[in-house]
Amino acid sequence: MSDTFTVTTRRGWFSRIAGSFVGVIIGFLLVLAMIVLLFWNEGRAVQTARSLAEGAGAVVDVSSDAIDPANEGRLVHTSGTVTTTETLADPDFGITATGVSLIRRAEMFQWKEESRSETRKTLGGGEETVTTYTYSRGWADSPQDSANFKQPQGHQNPEMRWRDKTFALSQAQMGAWRLDGQTLSRIGGEEALPVTAADAQKVKGTYGGADVQIVQSRIYLGKDPNAPQIGDQRISYELVPLGPISVIARQQGDGFAHYQTQAGDSLFMVDRGTVAAKQMFDEAVAENTFITWLLRGVGLLLLAVGFGLVMGPIGVIFDVIPFLGSLARLGTGLVAFVLAIAVGTVVIAFAWFWYRPLLALGILVVGALISWLLVRYGKSRAPQPAAPTPA
Repeated sequence: MSDTFTVTTRRGWFSRIAGSFVGVIIGFLLVLAMIVLLFWNEGRAVQTARSLAEGAGAVVDVSSDAIDPANEGRLVHTSGTVTTTETLADPDFGITATGVSLIRRAEMFQWKEESRSETRKTLGGGEETVTTYTYSRGWADSPQDSANFKQPQGHQNPEMRWRDKTFALSQAQMGAWRLDGQTLSRIGGEEALPVTAADAQKVKGTYGGADVQIVQSRIYLGKDPNAPQIGDQRISYELVPLGPISVIARQQGDGFAHYQTQAGDSLFMVDRGTVAAKQMFDEAVAENTFITWLLRGVGLLLLAVGFGLVMGPIGVIFDVIPFLGSLARLGTGLVAFVLAIAVGTVVIAFAWFWYRPLLALGILVVGALISWLLVRYGKSRAPQPAAPTPA
């Protein structure tokens, strides 16, 4: 059976117009949603910035070797080495390790579907779309549901028996401090954990299947790793190792909890390594700035999409002559972009006045002053009219 499958669909002009008006409704809703997102994002950024500034001024450096009851409820910063008596284990394959968490990564050799569509306008406002579906075999870390393929026959995938799974410590120690699940889950820095030849017998004894072997530091479930078959799986592991960490959180007994700021956010930060409190707050400020600009960009982009959908019927109407439809879309796309920039910046500016009125007024005054100085400078540099010559 061919590994490519082509489907051609056609839509008439009236059907496309009806669909474009549905797009108008979606466009309006998208524009409203993005206005709300942009406004909310400015408030979120301000609240987070104030919370981090509040936390940076309130944090207390403490030792990891002893707990001072006088700091109960305060925001503390400490660094130390994570220790535990627990051993992490994947009971399905018998792999064990010592660390914060053991992460199983599972892949299956399976059919994958990709599609590519080409659309062309036809005289009279119609539209013809040719979609080509391509099927290939390869490794994937999530199951590809072949029942939803356009051409499932000959491309059936079996159920993916083994999936990704994380085996984590229930608790650990950092000197005198008890580390519970919410603290341990914030520790990153996973590293590859090779499955060695010494693990082969343990894996075979635990798994119990005949077709299991260790190939390239991974567990291979299948007959021949050099000629994988649909349904074969391979399992690899990552380990978040024990080691030094730094924590900023509220002291609660011999453990840590979220610290609620007056500004509105709760603080609970964990970094791998011995990291000073100032550096941890600086990193959090940089992350807040990045998220703010990312959401601004996403909001402006989707605003343009929304305005484009609102003006979609214009292009469809002009598609009676395809060339005119293309010109109309070029124009509406430019208008949508300009509207997105205009509306987005107005919303952000209004949000600044709402959340940061003094800063917004200060920027407005400085901007007005700079404009006035530029105008005066321009006038002073302009050539003066010559004095009239006496008769």
